[in-house]
Order: sequence, then structure tokens, then C-alpha cells
Amino acid sequence: MSRRQQNPDIKISKTLSYLLRHGAKKEKIKMRTDGFVLVSDLLEHRSLKRITFEDIKRIVENNDKKRFLLSKDENQNDIIKATQGHTIEVKDLSLTKITKENLPQCAVHGTNRKNWNIIKNQGLSKMKRNHIHFAPKEPGKGQVISGMRTSSEIMIFVDLEKALEDGIQFFQSENEVILSEGIDGIIPPKYFSKVVDSKTQKIIFSSNENEKEKEK
Repeated sequence: MSRRQQNPDIKISKTLSYLLRHGAKKEKIKMRTDGFVLVSDLLEHRSLKRITFEDIKRIVENNDKKRFLLSKDENQNDIIKATQGHTIEVKDLSLTKITKENLPQCAVHGTNRKNWNIIKNQGLSKMKRNHIHFAPKEPGKGQVISGMRTSSEIMIFVDLEKALEDGIQFFQSENEVILSEGIDGIIPPKYFSKVVDSKTQKIIFSSNENEKEKEK
């Protein structure tokens, strides 16, 4: 789909993601330490000047991955933040620390085959983001789930318990995405419990059986 044909709400959502996750400082939008900005400040931005509060509200409510959160500040002003995915520093983002007592069903990271060839040797990297992202459960066929792209070709499952024992910290965002800074920005391959081909459901790697797919 070309940019001209793109659904207007998708275009607005992408703009919100950029401003709230990455570009607030560069675009001179004042952001609180918890990631919230005034909706009125956003609507003054050149890329959103034709957008109304009702547009913002609709996009937040309809976003299938719950990327954004609308609230009110102490003066009853409308405020908004991205729930995760930041590259800009957010000191007080509302995250729940994961322990052995509140372990999610799983922690699975989606990627493509090309990236897997690098990840299997170097580990998962947070890249330019503040955290490495994981979904808290394996998505069903065609199911949209926070923390993983629907286009993911490879699913990497991490052994949370083992990683926690070794001191790697994990947190869960308000939209249930699992986040970790890893060790110096990396989660090494030794913490992968299994790796699965999303399309065929074939196990490419399993720490239990020590099996790897024979690559051609």
C-alpha cells in the first residue's frame, strides 16, 4: 500500500509512535519523566494540526496492540504516552518487575530468517531501543499480539527462569509486552529455550534436545 493509499488512522498512529517513542525532544514537545505529554502540545505539532482530540481518542481505543495510554494530569488536562518501545529516555515508565513469583506464560521474540542468522550467534540486541521486546504468549494464526509483529517468520523463546537466576532483569509494560535491557544490551543465545519457524511450526533449535535445523 502506498503512502497516498494508507489508512489515515494508520498514518496518525505512526506519527504518534514517532513522537511519543522517539522524537519528542527533537520536535520540542515537552515530555514528563513518566513518558506522558499534553495532548494539546501534540495537536500543535505540524504533522497533527488537522487532527482532533476525538481522532486521538479513537486511535488509542482501537489500537490492537494498546501502544498508547490516555489519561488526565493533576489539572485535568488530557495527556498521552506510549506504553513501550522508546528510544528516548523515560525514567518513570510504569513497568512491573518480573520475578519467579509472577512469571508470564512465556517470553517470545519475533524476527525474520535473515536476522536469525545473526541472532543465533550474537544474541538478541536492543538495538537503538531502550529494551529488547517479547510477547507474553505465543500468537495464534493471524492473531495480533503486543510485543511481536504479525509478519515474524521466526519465534525465539527465552528461558525466563534461567535468565532471572543469572541476574538479567525483565519487566512488563502496561500492554503486557515483556522488556529487558539484557546484559549490556544483549540477551545471549544460551538463554534461548527453543526457536520455532512461525509458518511450519518446525523447531529450529531446542535447548532440551540440543537440536538444530540442518541448513542447506
